[in-house]
Amino acid sequence: MIIERAEKNDLDEILVLQKLAYQSEAELYDDYSIPPLTQTLESMEEDFSKMIILKAVEEGKIIGSVRAFEENGVCHIGRLIVDPARQNKGIGKMLMQHIGACFPACRKFSLFTGKKSLKNLSFYGRLGYRSVREEQVNEKLT
Repeated sequence: MIIERAEKNDLDEILVLQKLAYQSEAELYDDYSIPPLTQTLESMEEDFSKMIILKAVEEGKIIGSVRAFEENGVCHIGRLIVDPARQNKGIGKMLMQHIGACFPACRKFSLFTGKKSLKNLSFYGRLGYRSVREEQVNEKLT
């Protein structure tokens, strides 16, 4: 497996994988209108222009991705995705390590996940992240 910076021509494939990977979150919250599922290619291209997007590639296929940007010394990480058929094999952990290394000047790293997403919360906790606040996004999501 190779982890490297995504190129613009990878965005279609990453978007398809993102929509697949976020099905479990949509099901958990009974909300299929969450931003990762409604994101457009144009919006992905905007992310690409403002963020570092990494991809995990195995046998020529993108099997994971993560994106981040820096603002005021804080690295904001988002949309960590791994092909559901390849989860629990360390791919997400490697993507997180690589995206962190892209921002060596940052001393603080920030991300968010849903309160009901116990698997995600456990995963991020094992990486050293801790919950610092809760925010009500809508009636279904905290």
